[in-house]
Amino acid sequence: MIRSEAFTKETDLSAADSRTTWVLVDGENIDATLGTSILNRRPQPDERPRWDRLLAFAGREWAQPARGVFFLNASSGIPMAFVQALKAMDYIVVPLSGEPDEKVVDIAIQRTLRALDSRSADVMLVSHDGDFIQDIAGLIGPPRRVGVVSFAEFRNIGFNSLAGLEKFDLEYDARVFDAPLSRIRVIPIGEFDPTTFLD
Repeated sequence: MIRSEAFTKETDLSAADSRTTWVLVDGENIDATLGTSILNRRPQPDERPRWDRLLAFAGREWAQPARGVFFLNASSGIPMAFVQALKAMDYIVVPLSGEPDEKVVDIAIQRTLRALDSRSADVMLVSHDGDFIQDIAGLIGPPRRVGVVSFAEFRNIGFNSLAGLEKFDLEYDARVFDAPLSRIRVIPIGEFDPTTFLD
């Protein structure tokens, strides 16, 4: 059984005084997509997301407190400097381990999504992974708001079929990067501005 003592002791998923947005970050998935599909190399420290901006975005977007939970595969050890930085941003950090064939981060996020089903809270999932579609679908319905934050072009296509799911782009909506990434995106004609390349 996968268990995180830090998560168990520090986290209360029950309803607070005001409604909360739980921001669940699949760090492994975001890092892999950024490195493999966008940069084609391992990201440098200054090219990685500014995770504090993600919580600020979630708080602004749904006008309520946002709490971040960052899931890490720590089977080969805990990256302490990164964990300390996340904790300084008020993230709950969940380091996980398991057997080599276990997708420990996916399992933990799925369990968390199911635990949130009985709570009065909203959810933003930060991942591209289609393994979460069924659990996300089960959360959608008033009054709960449910969103997925990702690089839109790499988001699993199954998320597009979920009515009521709010979709956000990690770069263009949440603005968590210091410099523009080298991406090709479909631009809605209402947003097209030729001065972005004519300057």
